[in-house]
Amino acid sequence: MKLLILQEKLKKGLGIVERISSKSLTLPILNNILISAEKNFLNLAATDLEIGINLWTLTQIKREGKITIPSRLFSNFINLLPNKKISLEVKNDNLFIECENYKTQIKGLNAEEFPIIPKITDGDTVSVEISSFCKSLGQIADIAVLSSARPEISGVYFLFQKDLITMAATDSFRLGEKKIFLKNNSSLEKEYSLILPQKTAKEIVNIFNEKQGELKMYFSPNQVMFEYPMEETTHAEVQIISRLIEGEYPNYQEIIPKKYTTQLVLNKDEFLNQIKTASLFSGRINEVKIKADPEKNKIEIFSQSSEIGEYESSVSGKISGEPVEISFNHRFLLDGLLSIKTPEIILELNKETGPGVLKAVGDDTYIYVVMPIKAT
Repeated sequence: MKLLILQEKLKKGLGIVERISSKSLTLPILNNILISAEKNFLNLAATDLEIGINLWTLTQIKREGKITIPSRLFSNFINLLPNKKISLEVKNDNLFIECENYKTQIKGLNAEEFPIIPKITDGDTVSVEISSFCKSLGQIADIAVLSSARPEISGVYFLFQKDLITMAATDSFRLGEKKIFLKNNSSLEKEYSLILPQKTAKEIVNIFNEKQGELKMYFSPNQVMFEYPMEETTHAEVQIISRLIEGEYPNYQEIIPKKYTTQLVLNKDEFLNQIKTASLFSGRINEVKIKADPEKNKIEIFSQSSEIGEYESSVSGKISGEPVEISFNHRFLLDGLLSIKTPEIILELNKETGPGVLKAVGDDTYIYVVMPIKAT
């Protein structure tokens, strides 16, 4: 293998691919990335056996070939080089790198030892606007929690329908659901539901968040592939292939309240700042109390700690329904508020023991359900 590539191009590609390579003592090859040169493309690939990634970039190929190289070492070295042309050449499982007055060689492993990253080419596909998809996924991906007892909640649930994607995540204490309406999805002939591992969901957001255009998804019984096209050609630029979590996702619709006894409409930033301040005095169980008074159209916020002190404040808003006093874990409440981007929020309450529901004013595509701290 021998090729020439600009440092900036290679640095950008490595920054994406090395995120997937894992630190493995039992299978050292997973610490490496696979570098391949074929036709006019440099291909970088990495896998942790659960997620695989392929990235292609157009460059000047002088001789085809491939090798696997320790990802962190290679990436760190390339990042320190000037933004000039880099020569990469493979000789006897060693990668020789030259850039201006920099010269080095890195010991690699034979490319044949690298695990095969599968591809999905048949079956139904869905195309989504990438910015909207990543923004929506980012609203709920952090809610999922790793659980050996209940592996289903370790990921994000997706339901694909003709013109709608519904995604949801829960950790048993809170739940987020987001809907995306599709404009053109004629290739989807039936409904699909799947559970995507949380790590994959987060990587999709991190890798594609600043991209523009369409993201294409390919389905198979136990895997899903996300593909982003290259601007200069119809060839793919990035492919992420992920295993799916087996099992049946909980029927989360059952815990979403269909009605409420008290509704609060509040300025998001003001309420957010008050909860943040109250959290400083919330004690070991992170408890913040909220008391809503419809007659005064304001809510009182209270927290206390026997070790620190106590805090009390009030926020004005539009309050309808019954008076209520309820406690929440401030961390869960803050996470829900931070995921909403509108100036005003709706908080629906169901007496002292029922779940609270956060919504954005003017946007019914996202809901956040949080369980209260029950009085002992």
